[in-house]
Amino acid sequence: MAIMESSARNLIGNGTVFKGDIESNGDIRIDGRLIGSVKSNGKISVGQTGIIEGDLTCKQAEISGVVKGNINTEELTALKSTSKVEVDLNTKQLLIEVGAQFTGKCVMGQQSTVAMPKQKIG
Repeated sequence: MAIMESSARNLIGNGTVFKGDIESNGDIRIDGRLIGSVKSNGKISVGQTGIIEGDLTCKQAEISGVVKGNINTEELTALKSTSKVEVDLNTKQLLIEVGAQFTGKCVMGQQSTVAMPKQKIG
């Protein structure tokens, strides 16, 4: 079975509330509120107005808003100056800007063992 790669970009806009889990092979940007988990083979970006109450699993994460849950990234997690996170974090690399608020624990430098979503064709 072949696996299809996707460069799709998905957006949950400011003012939108989404309840449920999301899986995607493409990048995801959250500017609204998500109550549920998000899995992506790409990058998950949480904008300044974005709020996630749930777990993030992805290749890279860039957080400017609020996240309460767990974050598992294969590569880089970037906490921007406006971010407020209450998480247990598992990441290969971590960037924290001055002003970011981080509460929780961090395991860094190890490859994430969380299974990423795959799209099957055939």
